[in-house]
Amino acid sequence: MNTISQNDLPADVAEFMVGVEPTKRAADGHIVIDLMQRITGHRPKMWGANLIGFDTYHYKYDSGREGDSFVVGHSPRKAKLVISINPGFQPYQSLMDQLGKHKSSVSCLYINKLEDIDLAVLETLISQAYKDMKVKYQDQ
Repeated sequence: MNTISQNDLPADVAEFMVGVEPTKRAADGHIVIDLMQRITGHRPKMWGANLIGFDTYHYKYDSGREGDSFVVGHSPRKAKLVISINPGFQPYQSLMDQLGKHKSSVSCLYINKLEDIDLAVLETLISQAYKDMKVKYQDQ
């Protein structure tokens, strides 16, 4: 898989990625950036200090609270690579079972290193979650 070069990233994302340690985490982070950019067709954008998101959607809860968020994203943190899937993982249990070594919470997937998982399954998981979010929020 080819990764996009540091020079192809928006300045704030490139600056953030330069500071990612260890080096292996940064390399894995670049692979995930490339993967998400190909899936979404959108360039990466920083959301806060350490989240890299792709595409946006507007949400509005029954309580009246509303806002904008990224559709899919990730954070190459020192301890683990974190993949954010906004619909959560319950709808994708069969893919999760095939993914490989990981942990997950409601909408975050935690991976030690990309070699621990099946990258094709990760790509399918992100792609399906992205498509589902685009359908759910198509009118917003």
